[in-house]
Amino acid sequence: MSAKPGRTILASSISKTYVEEITSKVESLKGIRPDGPLLVGFLANDDPAAEMYASWTSKTCESMGFRYELRRIEEKDFLEEAIIEANRDKSVDGIMIYFPVFGNAQDQYLQQVVSRDKDVEGLNHVYYQNMYHNIRFLDDDQQLKSILPCTPLAVVKIMEYLKTYNNLLPVGNRLYGKKCVVVNRSEIVGRPLAALLANDGAVVYSADIDNIQKFTRGEGLKFQKHHVEDLGAFSPEALRKYCADADVIITGVPSENYKFPTEFIKEGAVCINFSSHKNFDETVKTKASLYVPSTGKVTISMLLRNMLRLVENRQKLNQL
Repeated sequence: MSAKPGRTILASSISKTYVEEITSKVESLKGIRPDGPLLVGFLANDDPAAEMYASWTSKTCESMGFRYELRRIEEKDFLEEAIIEANRDKSVDGIMIYFPVFGNAQDQYLQQVVSRDKDVEGLNHVYYQNMYHNIRFLDDDQQLKSILPCTPLAVVKIMEYLKTYNNLLPVGNRLYGKKCVVVNRSEIVGRPLAALLANDGAVVYSADIDNIQKFTRGEGLKFQKHHVEDLGAFSPEALRKYCADADVIITGVPSENYKFPTEFIKEGAVCINFSSHKNFDETVKTKASLYVPSTGKVTISMLLRNMLRLVENRQKLNQL
């Protein structure tokens, strides 16, 4: 047991570092958006977590000079029409959907209905393809920045804040030499996060209920983008083996019953949880040097940052 317990770092503290940057950009857009850019959130479920996220988003938007409008859709089948209408509305700058809606492949279809130019969550297939292929711009002239999915991006920004990234290395290689474990491989957060960290130079062990995979750019970062290797079936013993020398452990298990075993954590590791449930219990601080229990407020900051990028991209294309 560590003589000194680790420190808990709250997402609210980390998000403050982006508030100034975001609010000053909103101020600079006063000429074209005197009342602030408009974000529209679509809610077509009765999930209390979605209600809470919508409330946070609304408060954060107002505090930073954005306008936020929550559009409740009583009949799920009308959601697609409502999204298309918002796509066409030039006064709408950003669109997000509170998932799950149908809880199946239809949700993935709805993600693609949102216009690429207004997709603040970065779920459009073009953004995903760029992210997986480690391409950071939408155009050859590198004028239009590609958008990253906001929760994986929030975890990256948290790791930068915690100095896990080595700023002495070139951009794109700053996790070289680091080992990370991500316990979750959802298409929305876990898999893209593993890809982002590997594209930045880390060796990433991605665990889900079926198996464990290794994401890496190869020996000496010889590849431009990450490659994936299957390491076999998931078992607690296998997970323990890969955690033994992991510098960072990131969890996102959507279950209130799941707790990551504290004994698997290397002394001094960084632990981050992006699940809405607490995946670590309080003993995490006996092993971890730094512990971030949730990412919510940083995620919302990244969402607003993404929205400003989209507005800037549309400005450059004279589409506002």
